[in-house]
Amino acid sequence: MASVTDNAIVIDAPMDLVWDMTNDVESWPQLFSEYAKAEILGRKGATLTFRLTLHPDENGAVWDWVSERTPDPVTRTVRARRIETGPFEFMNLLWTYTPTDAGVEMRWRQEFAVRSGLPFGDKEMAERLNTNTRREMARIKGLVEKAAAEQQAVGR
Repeated sequence: MASVTDNAIVIDAPMDLVWDMTNDVESWPQLFSEYAKAEILGRKGATLTFRLTLHPDENGAVWDWVSERTPDPVTRTVRARRIETGPFEFMNLLWTYTPTDAGVEMRWRQEFAVRSGLPFGDKEMAERLNTNTRREMARIKGLVEKAAAEQQAVGR
């Protein structure tokens, strides 16, 4: 059985800017606080395969994994999945971008199952994912809104 997290935030910026900044995987170490490195491994059509590396944890361990993601700029959706699943049996993600009166609602839905035999389960992982996702979304909102304000100031 799968577990799901579903988090959203509204970013007061133009759709194209939100889309471009959040789908530029190479820039994710500047956009996300938790990523030390984003390495592009391959491209096949619209699908990007990449490795994400986290900053060292409190014990000095460095975690990384390979994922793939396929953005669809027409529907403003991104489907992604972990290829190297680590503690997960599977991890699938859906990002959606919806225009609102206040900007762009960016929603991340993560569907996953934690492998059996670990000292934590789906409930604990969902709590961790929700905490991290909300923190990262707030950071991204601030960075994208700052970029939008800078573009507006120079008359773009």
